[in-house]
Amino acid sequence: MSDTTVNLALPYIKPAQAQKHVTHNEALQALDAAVQLVLAARLTAPPASPAEGQCFWILPGATEDWAGREGRLAVRQDGAWIFIAPRTGWLCYDRTDQRLKVFTGPEWTDIPLPAQPQVSALGIAMTPNATNRLAVSAPASLFTHAGTDHRLKINKATASDTASLLFQSDWQGKAELGLAGDDRFAIKVSGDGGLWTTALAITPEGRVLMDQRPRVRAARTSGSLSPAAGLLTGFDDLFFVGGGFSLGAALASGHGHELVVPAAGTYLLALNVRAQTSSGHGVTLQANGTSDIAAVNGAAGTQSATAIASLAQGDVLTLAHSGTAQLLFGYGHTEINVVML
Repeated sequence: MSDTTVNLALPYIKPAQAQKHVTHNEALQALDAAVQLVLAARLTAPPASPAEGQCFWILPGATEDWAGREGRLAVRQDGAWIFIAPRTGWLCYDRTDQRLKVFTGPEWTDIPLPAQPQVSALGIAMTPNATNRLAVSAPASLFTHAGTDHRLKINKATASDTASLLFQSDWQGKAELGLAGDDRFAIKVSGDGGLWTTALAITPEGRVLMDQRPRVRAARTSGSLSPAAGLLTGFDDLFFVGGGFSLGAALASGHGHELVVPAAGTYLLALNVRAQTSSGHGVTLQANGTSDIAAVNGAAGTQSATAIASLAQGDVLTLAHSGTAQLLFGYGHTEINVVML
């Protein structure tokens, strides 16, 4: 029979042994050092004033009382050092970085995670909650490939649910992209986090929808009119309107209203004029009654003109007339089409 135990090398008390308390106390000292192990530091030389019971890991190049004891635990007991060789699998608490460590043979290392760990919540530098079970507070987050591709997958239960990325400012929603409430890919924006506007949507068939894009087809009330030279006419009916186009003030001529531009931007404008009779006439599409955008001149028949112009929010569009003609107004006749590019 060996004189010591297999794992901790604790000394056995022998039959008829004198001063059995000495052997017993040696075993207690070893147990006191190895059980609930706490590493105070990793050193090459003994500290100047070690506290009773403190335990140190001896690094290579040890000197003084620790010379030749590299790779062992040095425990201060009764004013002296006892040295213990740890075994693979021992656990300790390392005060150096305040982490639990496992002895792997040559060194103390962090306890490895399971091969396939599962946790109900995880917080990185912040606290998760029941909804945000993964919470990260960091200047950036990185997801990269493991050889070739990398995909970030966001899955929802049914078509009416949401799978999206939400962008916030001071915890208030400002923009969202993804499948929000249906299976169209959409980009939405909000000014207050409560009222949301869909700026762009792509159907599962690949069709791109921009319902908020400023656009309009505008015409005066259907009918014939022979406007005098210098007369301004406007619009009464709006077709395919979107993005905020609206009718403004009624014109002093009594023939329609101003068409109000809803947002600053670059616009494509098309002017169409239908003249039933003409002795030479001109129609000019104007902004704010002063800036000419597009114009047609000619005899009876249909003339068209297109132009690209930069317009500001609140600009108004009207038609200015010259010459003499009988014009046919209304949808498909004398009208304008405007769309933001």
